[in-house]
Amino acid sequence: MRTSPPTEWGAWMRGSEEEAAARPLTPRAIHRSAVESGGLAFAVPPVLFVLIPIVFAWIEAPGIGALLATLVLPVYGLLFVYATGIGLYPLRVRLAWFALCTALILLLVPLLGANVLYMVMFQAMTHVLLLPWRWAVPTMLLMSVTVVVLAMVFQVYIAAGLAVMGTVMAWGIGYGIRQQVLQEQLEAAQHRNAVLAVAAERERIGRDLHDLVGHSLTSLTISAQLARRLLDTDPEAARAQLAHIETTVRQALADVRATASGMQTVRAATEIASARTVLSTAGIRAEVPTALPPLHDDLSELFGYVIREGITNIVRHSRASRATIAVDPDAVTVQDDGIGIPAGTGRTGLRGLEARVVLAGGRLEVDSSGTGTRLTARMGAASDAGDTGEGTA
Repeated sequence: MRTSPPTEWGAWMRGSEEEAAARPLTPRAIHRSAVESGGLAFAVPPVLFVLIPIVFAWIEAPGIGALLATLVLPVYGLLFVYATGIGLYPLRVRLAWFALCTALILLLVPLLGANVLYMVMFQAMTHVLLLPWRWAVPTMLLMSVTVVVLAMVFQVYIAAGLAVMGTVMAWGIGYGIRQQVLQEQLEAAQHRNAVLAVAAERERIGRDLHDLVGHSLTSLTISAQLARRLLDTDPEAARAQLAHIETTVRQALADVRATASGMQTVRAATEIASARTVLSTAGIRAEVPTALPPLHDDLSELFGYVIREGITNIVRHSRASRATIAVDPDAVTVQDDGIGIPAGTGRTGLRGLEARVVLAGGRLEVDSSGTGTRLTARMGAASDAGDTGEGTA
């Protein structure tokens, strides 16, 4: 089996490293990146919470400290909002932005005292937006727990609540951006695969037409020349050549029609090739067969639909790190190690697929739990009929 290495979550946000490095670090480019990320709408509303430490600063110690805090906090809020755009830049830029946000928080400690704990929700979100996912989650949780403990010690109970709220909101923003960008990447990959499939199909048709029609035309030319020479000397042999010409033309026409009829047909092999690309784009390790057993065309088409539906569900809902496709002469299985099918998720696609499988004389099995989902279509003896349709994926 061929496997694709898992893609880091940050890479889903940034695209390729070349795309991330090519982004200019200017205010306009950062704003455009924030809009493209899909996270700007999530980040703007929470900025209103910077009013909390400002209000407490003026209530508890009005003066130069409160004034400086009033000036610094909006700057921090601006950095926080556009952290959604910086999240699309290379790691060195994201780390620098994160360090700048952290430095402003530390600068606020002497100005706000224990009230700086109110900023925990913002700092939690910057962890998710700017740090690689494998770093962000543990450091965010450690920071939030520390703030809760300090808030209890200093009796700043609102800050403890904000720490919990910030952790939840940070996770929500991170997950929202992840789903948004993942959907866009999936659509882009599907569009790219469609373009490549069209190009490959044109090449296939070109090769088939060249092989089929080229051979037929050569045979027709020879037979026509021979018939012309025999027309006067041996009319019976000329008629035989003309009959051969007629047969050859009919066969060539049938071959051309057969070649053209396969232009929009789903096949298991092409869906496996597409799945490999889509899963790699989504950061899911793909384990797919490098060769398929002989499959009747109708069975190969049905298996292609099963693979397509299974991979679509894995990418959209599973949060899996690995996906496996297995194809036998009478069954196909698509399996992942994700969280299963979420409760309340519509199963319109699976119901339509089940109807298609049942109509073909098989049955569809869906086994979903918290450790993953397995989608299997079993056809019994249906795969024994007809001609073989394909060999390798």
